[in-house]
Amino acid sequence: MKNYIKYILLIVCVLTATACQKYVDIKKSGSQSFIETTKDCQLILDNYDLFNINYPIDGEIAADDYYLDDNRYNSDAITLEDKALYTWQPNAIRAASTQWVASYNKIYHCNLVLEALEKIKDTDQPAVINNLQGSALFLRAYALWPLAQVYIKPYGAATMQEPGLPIHKRSDINDVPGRGTVKETYDAIVDDLTRAAGLLNNTSSISSRPNKAAALAMLARVYLSMEDYPNALSAADAALKLKSGLLDYNTLELGSYNPFPRFNKEVIFHSVIDYQNSVLEVGFGDENKALIDPVIISAYQNDDLRKQLLVKENLDVPVPSGTYRFVGNYEGAVGSSALFNGLAVNELYLVRAECYARAGQTANAVNDMNTLLATRWSTGTYPGFTVSNATDALQKILLERRKELLMRGLRWTDLRRLNKDTRFAKNLSRTVNGTVYSLPANDARYTLLIPQEVITNSKLAQNIR
Repeated sequence: MKNYIKYILLIVCVLTATACQKYVDIKKSGSQSFIETTKDCQLILDNYDLFNINYPIDGEIAADDYYLDDNRYNSDAITLEDKALYTWQPNAIRAASTQWVASYNKIYHCNLVLEALEKIKDTDQPAVINNLQGSALFLRAYALWPLAQVYIKPYGAATMQEPGLPIHKRSDINDVPGRGTVKETYDAIVDDLTRAAGLLNNTSSISSRPNKAAALAMLARVYLSMEDYPNALSAADAALKLKSGLLDYNTLELGSYNPFPRFNKEVIFHSVIDYQNSVLEVGFGDENKALIDPVIISAYQNDDLRKQLLVKENLDVPVPSGTYRFVGNYEGAVGSSALFNGLAVNELYLVRAECYARAGQTANAVNDMNTLLATRWSTGTYPGFTVSNATDALQKILLERRKELLMRGLRWTDLRRLNKDTRFAKNLSRTVNGTVYSLPANDARYTLLIPQEVITNSKLAQNIR
């Protein structure tokens, strides 16, 4: 009974850690006094509502995989904050720091666990302690990287010394490290994931828990965002050696608004982005607010099952026929309107194929694409992935990446890295109520403004406009 009461108190403390002051706006949690055993640490790390939801969505809102018609944009259901992000306003900013706070709250609790594990003298179960340490390191990096995609400049030779994110490696809220640099931010992420990969078990009992494959898959994602393609290739290859199974889309229900099972065989680590009352909210009964870009729809060929499983034509009145909504959500929970942004096997094949193409290993790139796409087409119709050279392979792989990873929370990061290459740079534009809004490649607005209350409370320097 004593242990039961302790675990209940621990859960309450973890769930009630809320925003207050300081630059991360995290209140010190009473959960510290209850973390005494490895079971306590596991209990914190298994908190789904803390570690598997509420990742930043603002990059996806500003990206170009979808659009709003005027009726949707003018709807009261679209907040002023979302409208400003959607039209790339220079002063677009979150009035509340929910996404920032949610991410640093994850980091805070990871640090609590890591500190507790340092004090636990449970030497007879080092494997358990190693896996818990690896989990906390993974989740700390997993929380920091999405913030880097929206609040600091893209990683590159010209931006290494630009302002980064506060790096917290202690739970002490009085620790104020400042913004540091872009390089320091990415170094911290890579270091945590590399250490995690060496500590974690190869597999986990459920995909909401980290494992070695997840750490390697996240390293592949991070290295890709850094344009470090050799290391991205190495990480993706290592992850695929641990988990490589793909869904056969022929086995899924084509007419469904919810075709993908939750925690399906491709999912390596399950998480979702913040979606509440968002422009991107996915509906399963009512029509979505977001309409998928016709350019993407036209890129799917008739026998490509993704045209029926990832998107669905809007037929309901008054929505006009010819527009499409997104239904290809790996979140999978019936009635959920959260968007999956987790790690999955299909992403790994695309990362490895892109890196092969960039390295001139065209045959390997083609082989990976054939492995992936053969599971996406109607049985007996897949024509094969053909290319004329490495450049052609790269262009086609990037197109398949956009088609396959639609609405995964990755497009904004892809735009930020690909815009630096003139072959793939893209100037975005949207027309709203007759007014055209534009976002040129490499514009300063690809780095969003930090929430104002964070700036006020912490004295951090705001991003330049």
